[in-house]
Amino acid sequence: MTEVTAAPATAPVSPAATARLLAEAARAVDAPDLVLAVSRNGVRTIHTGGNAEPGPVPREQLAYELGSASKPYAGLLLARLVAQGRVRYEDRAADLLAPGFPVHPAIRRITLRHLLTHTSGLPGLPADFYPQAVPRWSTDPYGGYPADRVVRSFLRARPRHRPGTRWHYSNFAVSVLGHTLAAATGTPWEVLLHQQVLAPLGLDATRVRPGPDGTDAVGHRRDGTPVPALDTGGFTAAGAVRATPLDLLTFLEAHVGGAEPVAPGPAGPGPTDSRPGGPELTDPTLAGPLAEVRRPVLRRGWRHAHTHTLTWFHHPSPYGPVLFHAGATLGQQAFLGFRPGTGLAVAATATRRVHRADTFVATAYGVLTETP
Repeated sequence: MTEVTAAPATAPVSPAATARLLAEAARAVDAPDLVLAVSRNGVRTIHTGGNAEPGPVPREQLAYELGSASKPYAGLLLARLVAQGRVRYEDRAADLLAPGFPVHPAIRRITLRHLLTHTSGLPGLPADFYPQAVPRWSTDPYGGYPADRVVRSFLRARPRHRPGTRWHYSNFAVSVLGHTLAAATGTPWEVLLHQQVLAPLGLDATRVRPGPDGTDAVGHRRDGTPVPALDTGGFTAAGAVRATPLDLLTFLEAHVGGAEPVAPGPAGPGPTDSRPGGPELTDPTLAGPLAEVRRPVLRRGWRHAHTHTLTWFHHPSPYGPVLFHAGATLGQQAFLGFRPGTGLAVAATATRRVHRADTFVATAYGVLTETP
């Protein structure tokens, strides 16, 4: 496929108009803490709110659990390592993880590309994950399933489908990708992510473990009771990233293109803050991987209506294509999205567990797709 980044010409939208739009959108979301953040060509508008009393640290400076919205970080890491010649998309995961280990023929065919694009044939989670997870489903379902068990489960698995033939969303597969890249490079995942993605983009407030006391947002169940910080166990690559909304915008601004961003200024008072911001790509080797993860690579669903890049969902909108990913943990939610070539990026976080009538993702998606 060819990436199309052109969008209809629209009149510039002022920060004040964006602030009003975010304030109106925020009314649709019920959560103890909520942040809606927009970047337009590097000019940032941040709306914070929620039904809980704000704490001593401003909401936009707290680190939020991204859950599955961590996967774009894994995608950019893989693209970077491929660009460096350290791995290839078509490398077979089992050969890198356990050379010579006897595995099912279908497992032998699973490549790094299959793992990242959810086309490996693996289930969403390992078959033996649930017996240990169900008794603590609402408190710590992943912590008792460490990295070595994820790898063993992969090497002993029997894929549901032949690799490359069907799309099936899989936290299992992306977690295996993380362990495979660590094995291939001889570098722990956390260190690899920091060296290749976080440090080059200046994401100083992004990490994969809880930070010092008072620096992380606290998640809540639907009834408002707090939940402990998420322990992802061996599923780090699929859902362990924590980041502030400001760092989320920095990450998205690197993807979106558009005008040269300006260095961020200090946070202003009040629930809505408008200021310039965004990173310069000081490392030119990031440009290729950033373009690679924006490129559509597959279609799925009824009549192949749904398009995906290596790591982003890819939808049409009245203003051009949008790329996005959402995530949820036991008590938090996150949304990341951008419109390539237009300078528009949207990041949103909330501290309430998702439920059937939840409006968080729809609200953030609407900000991304329905505004000029």
